[in-house]
Amino acid sequence: MAYDIRLMKLVTGELVIGKYDEAKDCLTDAAAIQTIPSQQGVQMMMLPYGYPFEPDFSGTIEGKFFLYRYGDTPKELQDKYIEACTNLTVAGGLGKLQFGSGPLPGAGSSGLIS
Repeated sequence: MAYDIRLMKLVTGELVIGKYDEAKDCLTDAAAIQTIPSQQGVQMMMLPYGYPFEPDFSGTIEGKFFLYRYGDTPKELQDKYIEACTNLTVAGGLGKLQFGSGPLPGAGSSGLIS
């Protein structure tokens, strides 16, 4: 089942991500996004909204609390959200996998049909 995962800015200034329910105009299984400065730059951390009082991704935020609705949620951020909610790792680059014994596309050839 595909979810409509969206990024929103709340009236409190917090950035949150969650599964958008268009019928109810709300985010379910909401996560707060925190940025942490480090020596390597800025790192991002996702926590269940309401943490530490809510240890699970189960919070719901109504649309009346959205200050800004981002038009596009980056794929990398959606993957991190799914990983945080499910404790599973989202595999990247699956489109490059090939099953069988033939050569990989583009390996040692121009990729053109001759």
